[in-house]
Amino acid sequence: MRVVGLTRFSGLALVAGWALSAVAQGAYTGPLFDAHLHFNDEACVHDAPAPGCPHPLPDVLARMQTSGVRAVLANSRPNDGTRALATAREQTRAAGVTVVPFVRLYRNRADYNNWFRDGTIVYLVQAELAQGTPAGPYRGLGEFHLYDSANANGPVAKQLMALAEDKDLAILAHVDDVAIDLLMAHTPTQGQKLRLIWAHTGIGGTPVARVDELMARYPRLMGELSYRPGLTCDGGQLCPEWRALLLKYPDRFLIGSDTWINQRWLSYGELMQGYRVWLGGLPADVARQIGWDNGARLFGVPTPKN
Repeated sequence: MRVVGLTRFSGLALVAGWALSAVAQGAYTGPLFDAHLHFNDEACVHDAPAPGCPHPLPDVLARMQTSGVRAVLANSRPNDGTRALATAREQTRAAGVTVVPFVRLYRNRADYNNWFRDGTIVYLVQAELAQGTPAGPYRGLGEFHLYDSANANGPVAKQLMALAEDKDLAILAHVDDVAIDLLMAHTPTQGQKLRLIWAHTGIGGTPVARVDELMARYPRLMGELSYRPGLTCDGGQLCPEWRALLLKYPDRFLIGSDTWINQRWLSYGELMQGYRVWLGGLPADVARQIGWDNGARLFGVPTPKN
């Protein structure tokens, strides 16, 4: 774990490098909150030596640090990856990264297609919540997937939505717009008090008008923007309809890396720089909200002093 300390000087030099480049390009230069990060077993099986761990903790923390990422919403398959980040408190502190842990519902890839009706997932969630992490209690559930929106009515999906609202846990859900309504219906307040982060804000290309409708209907719905089709246009800037939506709801959007495969770790810096480019095209206060403040407010993360 000493590698993080050894790489800190070079990491700071890289931060200075991209910051100068960002200033020259008019890009956003503030802190970033990565609201969709995985440290899955493809990146590291934590009890195995290389090559079972191509991206060990010093590597991933250096990538966050050099990209100006100061907090991450961590959720991993299995939850070992999130626990590893949450346990490495000295290393994350040295990298200037706050870890916000979520319980993921997946032990393996088979769970992607079955979690919503598998009662053992409820026991997994309850055990993780009871145990907590060295970085503090789990703050939410997910990311989970529903490839068929009708599965939002599965018995485990219903139970976990009610549990999340009751315990004030956030949800990170990779679903379509139909499933948003179905999931919200399973909470005591019909979604009025549920903090649901919509992973990718409709990866299938949900029309902006429909996103707008859902934002208006559910006051605590947040949109995370990784992989969102149609988000950016020429020069990496926001397309007009997305720019208008983000200006309408500046307190409702988040950015994320979605490091679901190792290629996303390899391109982590480029992903974050892409966000900085289009954030720089927004008013400074809106850029700061989407790049940092919204995630920090959602989970009570202090704003870094430097």
